[in-house]
Amino acid sequence: MVKRIGIFGSTGSIGKQALEVIKDNPDKFSVEILTAYNNHELLVEQALEFDPNIVVIGDETHYTKVKDALSNTSIKVFAGEDALEEVAAMDCYDMMLAAIVGFAGLKPTLKAIENKKAIALANKETLVVAGDIVMNMAVENQVPIIPVDSEHSAIFQCLVGETRNKIEKIYLTASGGPFVGRKPNFLVNVKREHALQHPNWQMGAKISVDSATLMNKGLEMIEAKWLFNLHPDQIEVLIHQQSAIHSIVQFEDGSMKAQLGVPDMRLPIQYALGFPARIPNNYPRFDFKKFSTFTFEEPDYRTFRNLVLAIDALHKGGNLPCIMNAANEIAVYAFLKNRIGFLEMTDVIENVMCKIPFIESPTLEEYLDSDAEARTLAADIIRL
Repeated sequence: MVKRIGIFGSTGSIGKQALEVIKDNPDKFSVEILTAYNNHELLVEQALEFDPNIVVIGDETHYTKVKDALSNTSIKVFAGEDALEEVAAMDCYDMMLAAIVGFAGLKPTLKAIENKKAIALANKETLVVAGDIVMNMAVENQVPIIPVDSEHSAIFQCLVGETRNKIEKIYLTASGGPFVGRKPNFLVNVKREHALQHPNWQMGAKISVDSATLMNKGLEMIEAKWLFNLHPDQIEVLIHQQSAIHSIVQFEDGSMKAQLGVPDMRLPIQYALGFPARIPNNYPRFDFKKFSTFTFEEPDYRTFRNLVLAIDALHKGGNLPCIMNAANEIAVYAFLKNRIGFLEMTDVIENVMCKIPFIESPTLEEYLDSDAEARTLAADIIRL
């Protein structure tokens, strides 16, 4: 049977690469839903090529443009953030690719889980913000959550067939981003265009900046806690500049399993969409002859303090990861708009984390309130 895919966030980096995977496998996948927030022109292009059942444009000011552009098709067009949740609850698709960037992906994903849709999770912030609620709902509804992040996909793949074997530790590998080895006296002058030049991966602007600050790795640590039911002390980060080993699992007998491959996000996307089957492809293959060595080292915690803030949030839990994530999203936005410097992002995040009241066991409403309050405070600090 052809698996019907709803791509929530189709105009971003993950969404575009997912469409490549689907285009290469028309006998296995069809596109039923495409959504975008602002990029209405690309959304229309994608819709005309893949002929989904439904498209959603998050920014309602673009509704008429999208509707008119698709008027000669049978595609249904919706607009607005509420429409994302309404469409996520529909029966016309089998699996959601959750690729909306940031906090905005939480509500549609919860709605999809509530309606028993399998989730291919590319939006790590969903678990960072409300991992307890998301995972509990997934268990209650017997919904599989298959990670798309290359690191979590690697861990997931290493655990296939190991259900009864306990994890002792996992190692999340990080390339270190474009500034690995650099010190604050260099980073103080970093600009937007420098931070977006990742050495190994092709990613969107927000995740590229998060990679440059190592916040991305901190978010991944929190995501891993919820995905694999781990204690914070079982999660460690290693800088691995070759980006060949995507992550490692160490079992209680000391044995380790690692997943290797070229740094190509189509591989974990294809794996998640096709799971449990592995699908043949013609993508580039890993060539051991091109690597004389693999290197591993500890992150520079003194320079890249975002990772320290994330580890603190990981250990304290409650609404602190939600607060941190909200402040980070605002800080990254401001940096990309050249409103604050590279190192100032950390100062903003730390300030917000210290000032928003801590809640040990938040409800969903309290998570939403914490997110809103943190965003407002971060914007006030930056004077956006």
